[in-house]
Amino acid sequence: MSHSNGFIGRRNLLRLGSIASLGFASNLLWLMKPVRAADLPTIAPTLSPDAALKKLMAGNQRFVQHQPQYPDQSAKRLEEVAQAQHPFVTILSCADSRVPAEIVFDQGIGDIFDVRIAGNIATPEAIGSIEYAIVLVGTPLLMVLGHERCGAVTAAVKNEHLPGAISTFVTPILPAVKRVKDQPGDAVDNAVVANVRYQIEQLQRSPLLIERVQSGRLKIVGGRYDLDTGTVTMLA
Repeated sequence: MSHSNGFIGRRNLLRLGSIASLGFASNLLWLMKPVRAADLPTIAPTLSPDAALKKLMAGNQRFVQHQPQYPDQSAKRLEEVAQAQHPFVTILSCADSRVPAEIVFDQGIGDIFDVRIAGNIATPEAIGSIEYAIVLVGTPLLMVLGHERCGAVTAAVKNEHLPGAISTFVTPILPAVKRVKDQPGDAVDNAVVANVRYQIEQLQRSPLLIERVQSGRLKIVGGRYDLDTGTVTMLA
């Protein structure tokens, strides 16, 4: 490369500019290219979907029985996951302070990929986070976890005017409420269960997730957390 008075020559500068432009165009085309499941890296999970579910529910049983083991919470565990994460489950749960997934399932650091939002709703941002956890991180299990006396679901059942941006997480629950409005029993609890199932349906619209379900690499399940007992009940 020729230099004149400490500066890059004009011809070389123009050439570098052309190369840079081509690089930018290439990057732009990559960003615009539709993402397909086959284009993304595959990470082999350490557990099968069924084994992951068994491990998760065993942790909840320990929590309910007041016999927690507090796994994966040591200084050694911090070192193990400092550079990479391999959680065995992704959980879409409510942001409610009474439902911390690591505690109610007796798990530790790096075990659960938490996606928490009021009403455990599958917003585009939540779905994107879940797709990241399933496709790029490689979790074999996805649970949508609702809970007893959920405030977001209660607000959707009442369907009253709400201040600020609160209505943004109530609106996605309304279709679930409509499904069970004539069902006997507690209206809120019926809606909690219906909302879990409805949000699972939204997640099943993701081609990335469905491809993994169909290949046996992912299981999607629903659960209901009981605030009084700490028990997570699987939803059929």
